[in-house]
This record gives sequence, structure tokens and C-alpha cells, in this order.
Amino acid sequence: MTDATAETTGTWPAGDIHRLDVSHSADDVYVVDVRGHRLRVDQPTEAGGTDIAPTPTELFAASLATCVAFYAGRYLQRHNLPREGLGVSAEFVMATDRPARVTAVRLVIVPPPQLPEGRRAGLIAVASHCTVHNTLQQPPDVAIELAP
Repeated sequence: MTDATAETTGTWPAGDIHRLDVSHSADDVYVVDVRGHRLRVDQPTEAGGTDIAPTPTELFAASLATCVAFYAGRYLQRHNLPREGLGVSAEFVMATDRPARVTAVRLVIVPPPQLPEGRRAGLIAVASHCTVHNTLQQPPDVAIELAP
């Protein structure tokens, strides 16, 4: 699918619309198609899945972690610093009550070994303002509808 400019209709905001499609593949496996890329999601075997792909919740945490990594990498690039060795580790905790949700996420940025001490604060500041983190800080309106 391609991006398109949306017209304001009803409560849908104006702006660039980004689309992806999810379709059932088999059992608990779903396929996501986005901009010519394809990925799968599944559930672990203990939850009834076949465990051939990450869960949607794992992809949620991965989305946040990769966004932080991307912003950190761009910070390094802007300051002519190497990105080799840059990484992000993520942990998340699921709620023990209902509704099912993630209650905490911890991200640890592993900076490149050559990162100067004077650039550490800037790196964390930039990475902390990635698009996904900003979205979690100011949650979007979410509408779930049935197709006609």
C-alpha cells in the first residue's frame, strides 16, 4: 500500500495516512504486509500457537526498542561517531490483572565503545524522544471498526 494524504472526514484527522494489512495465515499465525515488506506474528506453544514468529506484544516492544536505536544511531551519525556496537535491550512486564496489557518497559541503550563521555547525555536525550516513545507519552486515538 502507498501513503496518501487524508481529507478530514468525521473524526479522522487530516495528514499522511500510513497503511498496513494483516491477514490470517494458519492457526494463530498472521501475516503483516507493509510497504512491500512482510512479517509474521504467532503465539508461543504454551499459549496455543506454533511459536514460528514473535507475538504482537513482542513486536510492540521491538518497535519501541528499534525506534530508540534508530534515533540513537542518527545522533551518532550527526556527530560523526561510529554506530558499530550500538544496541538496545528491551524488557517488558505484563499486567497480572485485566485488561491484558504491558505495564512496564525498560530499554537499555548499549552505546558504541568509543562514545565520548561528553556525548552520553545527548545520546539518551535524543533516543528518549523517538517517535514510538513520543506516541506512548501522548497516546493516539484508536478506532476499531468492522468493515461493511
